Amino acid sequence: MGQLTQYAPKCLTILAGKPLIEWQIQALREAGITEIGVVRGYMAAKISYPGVATFENPRWAETNMVMSLVCASEWLSNDACIVSYSDIVYPGETVAKLAAVRGDLAITYDVNWLDLWSERFADPLSDAESLRVDRRGTLTEIGSRVTSLHEIEGQYMGLLKFSPAAWGWVTGLLDLLGPETRDKLDMTSLLKRLIADGRRIDTVPITARWFEVDNENDLKLYESWARERGGSLW
Repeated sequence: MGQLTQYAPKCLTILAGKPLIEWQIQALREAGITEIGVVRGYMAAKISYPGVATFENPRWAETNMVMSLVCASEWLSNDACIVSYSDIVYPGETVAKLAAVRGDLAITYDVNWLDLWSERFADPLSDAESLRVDRRGTLTEIGSRVTSLHEIEGQYMGLLKFSPAAWGWVTGLLDLLGPETRDKLDMTSLLKRLIADGRRIDTVPITARWFEVDNENDLKLYESWARERGGSLW
């Protein structure tokens, strides 16, 4: 993100008039979620909102997202939790659809991903990853590099739901891994390992507009769309 994250964490990057994290908090509350927490790392003190709990990852510079999520184990072990990356923006209806899933572990995916990726990348396949589901909507493959559009049924968004049982799957898996492997584990790699272990991961196909902010070009693109809509993302 260049200069945009020199003095503040990425989740405080401004999009259409407010920080990314405020878009997320708004969507969660619109979906009826009242208990919200954030795992803080880089420039942690800058992330503070009334009514939002905080968890700390003092090893943020050494660990990937799974070990950051482990810092919130107190919540994940005791109740169903919606988990969101901090660099995505989505409407409350998307959260509500995910929250309604009865399975232990579920993810959302964008079925119209190619429209968004074609705007963001000259070659959509340069950034896209595999995602396949079976007839029951169970995830069968995710996170591999692809050479053909036929390998992609949608794009993983970074929005998940864990039950305490599913979080038990995760902690049990982490206990079997060495420290270096645990520290480097990203979320899609975790999901791939859980699939290999025979764990069921449900999927929620999403058609509503959403945004992933990876760089300044993404911001410029989304800001231009917002201007076309009179300042609104939706």
